[in-house]
Amino acid sequence: MSEEKALWTDQEIEDTKKQVMEALETVIDPELGIDIVNLGLVYEVNIYDEGFCEVKITLTTMGCPLADVITEDILNAIKPIPKIKETQVKLVWYPAWDPSRMSRYARIALGIR
Repeated sequence: MSEEKALWTDQEIEDTKKQVMEALETVIDPELGIDIVNLGLVYEVNIYDEGFCEVKITLTTMGCPLADVITEDILNAIKPIPKIKETQVKLVWYPAWDPSRMSRYARIALGIR
């Protein structure tokens, strides 16, 4: 029985994940004017050997009418990354988002203490 050999090293996966996170910082929430990373909307990014990227995000409210816009912006932001062949955005609601997930930068920009 032969073992499957990983196509990418752990370092390559981490480097690609870092590129994805940097790309996600360019995706701006249209209502708040802050990027989705600093807002704490990105819950998880997974990179797989085949160049598949899975991004798990949430939104500030369940009925957010801009979910499709944000998803499309995410796909467009990640598209230029050479190692990523396909991206899937998964919308999750648990744990529920709250302002404590925001970075210091986002809090200052929004005037929240």
